[in-house]
This record gives sequence, C-alpha cells and structure tokens, in this order.
Amino acid sequence: MSFFSTAVTTLQTIVIALGAGLGIWGGINLMEGYGNDNPGANAHVR
Repeated sequence: MSFFSTAVTTLQTIVIALGAGLGIWGGINLMEGYGNDNPGANAHVR
C-alpha cells in the first residue's frame, strides 16, 4: 500500500509543478502582449 501512497504523492508533485509552470508561462505571455496592441503606447516615438 505504501507504493500507491508514494505514487500518488509523486503525481501530485508533478501536477502542481506543471500547473505552476503553465501559470508562470501564461503570466509572461500576458505581460509580453501589452504595448504591442496599442499604437498609442508608442506615440512618443515619432
């Protein structure tokens, strides 16, 4: 039974790590998107 407990703990760790990685990646993508879609943001460069 300890094998199953170890397997579940390992899977939980993997899922949490994947979720954190995807969350960080999504946040970076959101930050990269700002400034490119708004032509008014570059109004001072003429």
